[in-house]
Amino acid sequence: MSTYNELVGRRLRSIRRQRGFSLQDVQTLSDGEFKAAVLGAYERGERSLSVPRLHRLASYYDVPIAQLLPPDTQQVSKDPSPDQITIDLTRLDEIGGAESEVLERFLTAIQVERQDFNGRVLTVRRDDLKVLSRLIGTGSGFNTALAEVRASEDEDVAPVVEPKEAAS
Repeated sequence: MSTYNELVGRRLRSIRRQRGFSLQDVQTLSDGEFKAAVLGAYERGERSLSVPRLHRLASYYDVPIAQLLPPDTQQVSKDPSPDQITIDLTRLDEIGGAESEVLERFLTAIQVERQDFNGRVLTVRRDDLKVLSRLIGTGSGFNTALAEVRASEDEDVAPVVEPKEAAS
């Protein structure tokens, strides 16, 4: 069984890699506060990390501090539904309006829940987006915003909310 330090270390390594950082990158990003060798020792569970340092590391990784801690022992099962849409998160800033703000908050919540901070793409179920569209009371505006942030392989996917659904 792993020690708590080892579990924290795995989370640190996982998020660092998801952010695309090497150990040396973190050392540079932190202006030397987190030496590559010390960060490696944290990731291997060989050293304990204080809460203030953990907080600063979370800010360098741009993730909530709680995401650097190991998840509870209960794991959430993934839905194998084939009806999914891949969102290009790098394009969220290109759209505007109320629909895009709601979409961005929704996608951020999914990232936090999944502990997925790669910052590039996120796959969501089409049905979740249908519910979201109904909650914000829009159809075509939401479809337009969503079409602007779909990853390229999903460009030919039909709208999330069909015009007749949007009117009801």
